[in-house]
Amino acid sequence: MNPSDTQQKTLGMVLKGFPRISETFISNELRLLETMGFRIHIFSMRCPRESFSHDSVKEIKAGVTYLPETMTKGLPALLWHTFMLMLERPGRFFSGLRMLGKRFALAPKKYTWLKHFMQAAFLVRKAKGLNLGHIHAHFAHTPATVGLYAAHFEGVPFSFTAHAKDIYTQAPERIMDKIDAASFLVTCTQYNKRHLEEVVRSAKPVHCVYHGINLDLFSCNGRPAKASAPYSIMTVARFVPKKGLDIILRALARLREKGVDFRYTLLGDGALRDEIKAQVRDLGLQDVVDMPGTVTHDAVIERFRTADIFVLGCRQAADGDRDGIPNVVAESMAMGVPVAATNISGVPELVEHEQTGLLCESESVDDMEAAIERLLTDADLRARVIPAARAKVEAVFNNKELIRDLGEIYKSHGVPCGE
Repeated sequence: MNPSDTQQKTLGMVLKGFPRISETFISNELRLLETMGFRIHIFSMRCPRESFSHDSVKEIKAGVTYLPETMTKGLPALLWHTFMLMLERPGRFFSGLRMLGKRFALAPKKYTWLKHFMQAAFLVRKAKGLNLGHIHAHFAHTPATVGLYAAHFEGVPFSFTAHAKDIYTQAPERIMDKIDAASFLVTCTQYNKRHLEEVVRSAKPVHCVYHGINLDLFSCNGRPAKASAPYSIMTVARFVPKKGLDIILRALARLREKGVDFRYTLLGDGALRDEIKAQVRDLGLQDVVDMPGTVTHDAVIERFRTADIFVLGCRQAADGDRDGIPNVVAESMAMGVPVAATNISGVPELVEHEQTGLLCESESVDDMEAAIERLLTDADLRARVIPAARAKVEAVFNNKELIRDLGEIYKSHGVPCGE
């Protein structure tokens, strides 16, 4: 008997980057899937870009293989492994090349699709000895493309999880061909599920599983419902257009003009940092806005303990990008910090207006201003929202239960598990 027939098969996870500070949901998923008996190996398309990682990453046992990131520095390795794969598996290589040819016409940046083809060849050759039984990719854009080719080369089933930007910033037909090749797909909101079924017209079942959070880390015990000035307002977000940070700042400037006494903490970083700092200066908010940059998850939790309200101004960006359900919204609700957010995408699936938080129209400074002021000053509203929000998160966003559900979905589609 071939030893590979008795060795537990490995679930290969293709990720855009690992670890990433903004993707605690992925590290939590990997950690919990391992406790269910899945043997995982991570294939990351990028090396870490932050100088630190969350504690949950340290608990993950999976090995990590980093794929060459660019066609400049990585070209010799990519060419070598692609050439060797052609010699070792000519049938699968040339059928994969025909697949690339059919998909090539859909590519706005054709050189990147050639890179993804070669990254998949690199992945498969580096996976020798892992006994891959299935390849799953997180995100429907480049990781799914690499996963699609790698699974074809390896002759194993392929699946992927679609999240947010990866769904809405590429044409439906570019997702559809990956769906056609997938044994199943997962997404993280009902809003996404409807889009994949109705707009992309997925012929495969779309499993909706929320990311969830580790409720053991969050407690709202002892938090008084009433808030008092100077109020502590908080946001955690990447500094990108879809987060609507400019709307929040304009609403805060109006509140200050009305005499509302507050301090605002904006945690995170990103491409718009200089623009946001300039807006803070132009609005005269320098003395009440703190921008400490990206911090650890533990530090975020500490900030929640003293916050009176959490604010997020999610919008649909010009390129179609939008959020799913940001985990920080669920974390805030679990900590007893009332949420004011916009009614974009999957956010209303967790923040129910007047019940578990307040929702406002995207792009409306008036609505945002009113929502923030109400949640700061209306003690009866806060007393009603805080326990209801915690109960909602406990009911639908417990990651231990959700990852068990996800694991059962994997097993129902034949993904190998050693349980």
